[in-house]
Amino acid sequence: QLQLVESGGGLVQPGGSLRLSCTASGFTLDVHNIGWFRQVPGKEREGVSCITRTGGTMYGNSVKGRFAISRDIARNTVYLQMNSLNPADTAQYYCAKKADNTPWCSIGRIDFDMWGQGTQVTVSS
Repeated sequence: QLQLVESGGGLVQPGGSLRLSCTASGFTLDVHNIGWFRQVPGKEREGVSCITRTGGTMYGNSVKGRFAISRDIARNTVYLQMNSLNPADTAQYYCAKKADNTPWCSIGRIDFDMWGQGTQVTVSS
């Protein structure tokens, strides 16, 4: 069964850090591109970051310089390290598999065809 499972969300104070994990089952991450998205109620799902099967990365403007995406092929897991968090980062975070396996990143929601269930990140004092 093809599946993505996110973990690592929680409550953090402004200025703090969290690391999210996205573990795949049923397929291997070294042949697929994986993205991170986030969504707050009433708003569109926003692309946060992407990592290609060859290790290339892309970030949304709102997280550049603060977030870092990486992967551990042996663990079949993609990580999103989030630093200098602020209340605007509060959202449900999702990882997703890009529909094609070309070595090009995207953070457009339409390009992804499989999603995890999400993990909540809340930044508050």
